[in-house]
Amino acid sequence: MLTPPTSLATPQVTALLQAADRAARRVPPAFPLDATVAVNPFLGQTGEDMAEAAARLARVAGSDIVPARRLHAGALSAHKITAQDLQDALDAAPFADKPADIESLRARLAQPAAAPSPLPTLADLAAGATGTDWPEIVARTTGLWAAGHFDRGQALWTPAPGRSAFAAWREWAQHDLTPELAGLSGFCRHVAACPDTPERAILRASAALGVSGAAAETLYHRLLVDLGGWAQHARYLLWQAELAGSTDTTLTDLLAIRLVFEEALFLTFGDAVQEAWQAVLAAHAEAPGASADQITDAILQDAAERSFQRRLAARLQAPETHETGERPALQAAFCIDVRSEVFRRALESQDAGIKTLGFAGFFGLPVAHHPHGSVESEAHLPVLLTPGLTSTAQLEPQAETAGRIKARARRAWNRFRQAAVSSFAFVEAAGPLYAAKLLRDALSLAPAHHHAHHHGCAPRLDPALTARQKAETAATVLKAMSMTQGHARLVLLLGHGASTTNNPQESAYHCGACGGHTGEVSARLLAQLLNDPETRTGLAEMGLAIADDTLFVAGLHDTTTDEVTLFAKDAPSQEHAADLAFAREKLAEAGRLARIERAARLPGASHDRLALRARNWAETRPEWGLAGCSAFIAAPRGVTAGADLGGRVFLHSYDWRADEGMKVLELILTAPVVVASWISLQYYGSTVAPDLFGGGNKLLHNVVGGIGVVEGNGGRLRAGLPLQAVSDGARLMHEPLRLSVLVEAPREAVHDILSRHEGLRALFDKGWMHLLLLEDGRVSARYRPGLAFETVTSPLQEAA
Repeated sequence: MLTPPTSLATPQVTALLQAADRAARRVPPAFPLDATVAVNPFLGQTGEDMAEAAARLARVAGSDIVPARRLHAGALSAHKITAQDLQDALDAAPFADKPADIESLRARLAQPAAAPSPLPTLADLAAGATGTDWPEIVARTTGLWAAGHFDRGQALWTPAPGRSAFAAWREWAQHDLTPELAGLSGFCRHVAACPDTPERAILRASAALGVSGAAAETLYHRLLVDLGGWAQHARYLLWQAELAGSTDTTLTDLLAIRLVFEEALFLTFGDAVQEAWQAVLAAHAEAPGASADQITDAILQDAAERSFQRRLAARLQAPETHETGERPALQAAFCIDVRSEVFRRALESQDAGIKTLGFAGFFGLPVAHHPHGSVESEAHLPVLLTPGLTSTAQLEPQAETAGRIKARARRAWNRFRQAAVSSFAFVEAAGPLYAAKLLRDALSLAPAHHHAHHHGCAPRLDPALTARQKAETAATVLKAMSMTQGHARLVLLLGHGASTTNNPQESAYHCGACGGHTGEVSARLLAQLLNDPETRTGLAEMGLAIADDTLFVAGLHDTTTDEVTLFAKDAPSQEHAADLAFAREKLAEAGRLARIERAARLPGASHDRLALRARNWAETRPEWGLAGCSAFIAAPRGVTAGADLGGRVFLHSYDWRADEGMKVLELILTAPVVVASWISLQYYGSTVAPDLFGGGNKLLHNVVGGIGVVEGNGGRLRAGLPLQAVSDGARLMHEPLRLSVLVEAPREAVHDILSRHEGLRALFDKGWMHLLLLEDGRVSARYRPGLAFETVTSPLQEAA
């Protein structure tokens, strides 16, 4: 929270700074490229329903946040959306001025919605008055400064550390003549004379612009949106600081910088834009209200999601009520990532004795990991959590020192190649030596980036856990996985990652539950823990005995090639040689089947050439990632076993009958479900509002500071997913739907959890997720806002 200077602590000042704080928190964070994780782009709007959020974002960004009506109209014509879907959505809509009946709704559907337009900034008005593109000049100059200030080691020369963003920008801007050359006379003097704290700069600029408390929040939000990904990166810095119990003022600094530009433009061109600017302020002072178009679109979107729920429910089944008592031939635990659904189905199809289950890819171990040859730590856990354990892949001191020397030498060599002067000499002298490498890469013969920084170097917890801690940690994980009994001789723990080449957004294809890293570290750590004799002894004392002949083996599922690497050498066992041979055979065949299914959706792909896509340095679509993700199911595997869910569903194994105190259910709803909703909404936002929430065109990307990408040679940072991640160039490959959560659990237990978690409940109350309850594989109830459940009397499975 911003606090006003003591000498200025008046109600008006406090109101402005509080508005600035609220505006800042409406900006979603954007994580850097080395640990990209999906973020809900509507994070600042989750207290509003979709129509209200649409009204706000139309004002500050000029963006629609729903699919084009022609898509809904096409689905209705194809009977994908039914009249009953429309009627149910209309009946459930909470809007007072919604269409009176389904005929009125159909009539609105036939009319294209008016394109939204953002309220103009002072820069926009000045551009209209002078003919100079001031918004672009502001974006370019701010982006050029920000690229250097926020650099994470990509640049050879970086500014001195330790200075606030506002202080660093003031020093820069006093010497940047770009605005003055464009016609903003005296800009450097203006910057030099502005207050030296962001709070005072915000207050002075707001006073000059005539900004009142009522207009401030959406005006400030408008300016932050205008900064694009730079504001989102600053929000990430605040997110990380608050997660560590601290704070960060960078986002406030950026707002102050943007306001200083507005102030300078107003002081120079105010006479020409005064009347228009007063109209803008008056519009900002009005509370955002949903229009008839926005209400209609929200209802249509709900109808589309009900259509999907109906079709999904028809594929579910009641699990078998009798247990054969036979020991599984093989058990494999996968990350709940939707890409594992295809592979799990392929694996199970080969042998009735193969059982799979789903669990978050960090396997319940919230670790900060130190890779070999590095002094940096990586957070291998969901971004909603903080590390509680530390692990390392460091070797003996002598070997570790050698590894670090090699890494430093490599970095020094790369810096020499890229330096401003030596790069020319390097190309002249050493360039021809790279001809073979260039040819190899061009022919896609080079090995793909297959997470080699961990392979062959088994991680370990450091410091090690005590015997009691091992047993307690293992018990917690096994209960959360619904895996407390009936273990096979061989149990696979499979994390996932992706092979891709020349891809700055590589980490976005890895495991979101592992902080944008692969799941290898977490899987290997858990396998070690569950194989540990001290752990086994402690578990037996707790009533969770694991058979003596059960071996846990970690592995890594490559989601680009559908190949699985097993780390059997971590726990060598000659007694399990036959079990491992059986597992490798079935995994290889499952990979083949999965590749056949996935290749059909990838443009220009065939199942036998997917590995080449991973090695192709010009491939913009190595795979579809989580495109299509639309639902989360927490239920016994029997509910979904054998069902072709199209790689669109997060599958979390859960049996409420074995959940003492419903603690596992609470964990599922408050962690994996929320993370899945972030992923779903990131794909949704990048699809329906690509200019606001998307990453732009990969073909135009340039990496900036290791933080993110820009299109072209500068300007606004682009956050979110690129066009190539959601479209094949001709059609959308992600159907934009909000997440449908299906949980098999007692209604009273779910009600109790939602009543105690206000933030989670708001996501369902405001429609950012849907919640349906299952009973024996059939939808039995639907959540309604206000902690209410509507009994589904006619099963969705039987709906038209």
